Amino acid sequence: MAQQLIPLITSYEKVLILDCVSAKGVEIGSVYAFDFKDAPKEITWAGSAHEVEMLHTLRLTEFLGDLPKTFIVGLVPFVIGSETTFKLSNEMLNALETALQAIETQLKAWGVSMQRTNNIALDCIAELSYKGF
Repeated sequence: MAQQLIPLITSYEKVLILDCVSAKGVEIGSVYAFDFKDAPKEITWAGSAHEVEMLHTLRLTEFLGDLPKTFIVGLVPFVIGSETTFKLSNEMLNALETALQAIETQLKAWGVSMQRTNNIALDCIAELSYKGF
């Protein structure tokens, strides 16, 4: 799935990716914000829902010389095992504000202005998101 993003990723000068990441010994809901070239060594995308992990996709794109400036905001999720759900854990819901602040900070550093409007609680739309409306 992540591999299908390569044409989209390479069509931009700068890319911001929001995804789940894994790291040993960190609390669920921890937020990491980093430039891909300076990724902390403990970060992986292990357990990702992507068929080919985002980390491998970005490394392949970088190897081919096509990776634009890439910034990652990663949240450490609760691993659900075999019980698939579209709901976010309380830890993830609590981490969202920190993640949004990291996104706003990076966009501002890139000269992109943004304004939050009509904040909709993600836990309210989780059960509708996979239905396409």
